[in-house]
Amino acid sequence: MTHLSNLLGPFSFVGLLALANVFMTFAWYAHLKNLSSKPLWIAVLVSWSIALLEYALQVPANRIGYQHFSLGQLKIAQEVISLGVFVPFAVFYMGEPFKTDYIWAGLCLLGAVYFMFRS
Repeated sequence: MTHLSNLLGPFSFVGLLALANVFMTFAWYAHLKNLSSKPLWIAVLVSWSIALLEYALQVPANRIGYQHFSLGQLKIAQEVISLGVFVPFAVFYMGEPFKTDYIWAGLCLLGAVYFMFRS
């Protein structure tokens, strides 16, 4: 994994985590729209199948990121990426209205980023 990190750089984990979050968001929430009339076991199997793809990206992303950042920094980066993926998903895919609360949540996360990444 060290060679992969050197090749892609210390911030390559951000792209991998972003893609992993796309899969995670679909695994967690898309069944509410697409499979709500199906039996629960079908929704679980479909979600777990999607989540497997998420883990296939998330695990190497965290291994790469942990070579350059602390565990807390990785977690806060994950949360920022998660909100950045979730908001467009909620608005464009699920048809939820955009709320200013998303902006306030993002600003709170920026505060968390400041505290976790300051020297």
